[in-house]
This record gives sequence, C-alpha cells and structure tokens, in this order.
Amino acid sequence: MTFALAGAAPRRVAAALTTLIAFEGAWFACVLGAAHGRPWAGTVVALAVVAGFVALSDKPRVDAALVALAVAIGLVFDGAMVHSGWISYAEPGPLPSLAPAWILALWALFAAVLRGPMRWLHARLAWAALLGAVGGPASYAAAARIGAIALSQPNRALLALAVGWAVVAPLLLALARRWDAR
Repeated sequence: MTFALAGAAPRRVAAALTTLIAFEGAWFACVLGAAHGRPWAGTVVALAVVAGFVALSDKPRVDAALVALAVAIGLVFDGAMVHSGWISYAEPGPLPSLAPAWILALWALFAAVLRGPMRWLHARLAWAALLGAVGGPASYAAAARIGAIALSQPNRALLALAVGWAVVAPLLLALARRWDAR
C-alpha cells in the first residue's frame, strides 16, 4: 500500500504538467495562428486538446456543459469588447462583429480545466476573482504583443477585461463545483 501511495503523487504531478503543457501549447497555437493569418490551425489544436480533456474526464458531461457555457459567455463578452471598439482581432473571421472561432476555442480551453487543475479554486472564489482580474487581461495583453489582437484604448480595454474576468472566473468555477457535486 505504501508503494501505491508513493506513486500517486508523481502521477498527479505528471498529469498536472501534461495538462499545463497542453493548455499553454493550445493557447500559443491559437494566438500565433491568428497573428500569422492561420486562425484555423490554432482552433483545431485547441479543440483537439479540449476534446481530449473532456474524453479523459471522470465526468465528461459536466466538462462538456462547462465548455458550452464558457463558449457562450465568450461569444457575448468578447463580442461586447469588439462592439465597444476596445478590441479588434487580426483574424476576425466571417462575422467581424462577433468573437472569432479561435478566441472561442480559448474559452473552451479555459473551461476544460475548471474541474482539473483549477479545482483548488472551487472554494476560493475571491482568489478566483483576483486571478481572473489579473490573468484575463494579461492573456489579452500577451495576445496583443504577439499581434493576434489590437487594443484601441488599452487602459479602458484592460480595465474592462479585468472586471469581466473577475466576474466570469469565479462564476464558472462556482458552477464547476456545483455541477461536479451532482
């Protein structure tokens, strides 16, 4: 029994590292793809990673529902950022007034890790809000530096992103916790 327990921690660390690498790789594929005129490539990578996360999940229906909800929120949230004029996408897609597929794939990617690596935040919603307020805008700022998006009024855009992500991150994590308990 001791040997089984001794092997559990390294497996969890390996799984967490694999998830982090897949998540970051898919993020970079989406952002670099959009910045270089190939948004479909990153979208395909991100959706494959999301499909893998959901397929390997202990509750694939819960994860699929979280992904669908996050994509819907992303469509509204990023669409509002486009309508405000604060964000424009290098590769906006066929409907420039809506969030492009590659950014929605990133929303799906975020949702796919809510019950896994981000589980520690389920009961720490204040931390989730703080991390959302910092991490959300940081992600968009990085995408802007890479050339995937442009921030027309950076201070206002980053503030709106901080407020939005301070609400969205804890909301999705609270739902992940609630749906996970079912």
